[in-house]
Amino acid sequence: MGLSFHYSGRIADKKFLPKLIEDLVDIAKLHKWKYHVLNCEFPDEQEQTEAHNHKVYGIFFTPPECETVFVSFLSNGRLSSPLLLEFWGDATEEPEIGYLYMLSVKTQYAGAEIHKLLMGIFHYLNKQYFAEFEMSDEGNYWATSNDTLLLKNFNQNGILINSFKSVLKNLPIQEDENPEEYIIRIIKEIKHNQQPKQSDDENAEED
Repeated sequence: MGLSFHYSGRIADKKFLPKLIEDLVDIAKLHKWKYHVLNCEFPDEQEQTEAHNHKVYGIFFTPPECETVFVSFLSNGRLSSPLLLEFWGDATEEPEIGYLYMLSVKTQYAGAEIHKLLMGIFHYLNKQYFAEFEMSDEGNYWATSNDTLLLKNFNQNGILINSFKSVLKNLPIQEDENPEEYIIRIIKEIKHNQQPKQSDDENAEED
């Protein structure tokens, strides 16, 4: 299959969805990744149930040479995707029900830097938006943050990596920050840049 990561989880509060989508749209635009927004708000359901309405909510995006990354949910709040819903949406027994909630992304051809960045994104999402989350990372970066180990795992999977040369030209990661800190920094930077600037007249009035 090639080096990949596998994940599952549940959103902590359905009201978080619009903000989660907003953050990921900002990241996708910054890195010029293709993305698509699905339904932006969950239906107004009071009762918590594992049943779902066969619709998908959230966003997906595609970094260069990488499989598409789905941060999308069924109406029960669990991570899934349109493709998984198509294949397993009507399942009534295990293990088929479990397959509905098992997402995977191959990063083998995207390279170690993209893989590392995606781990940072999911660390951020886990702390900000998820109530439950499990990550199985074949690069062993999720649990270790070890660059050398990540490169070793990529090389063992047949990928020739020349160096950890950054592909993130617009706002590169700094030497003293980990991927999670990087994601937080770029989101703050994006929000700051989106704030309306005062005109010269407004500044003069304040003076």
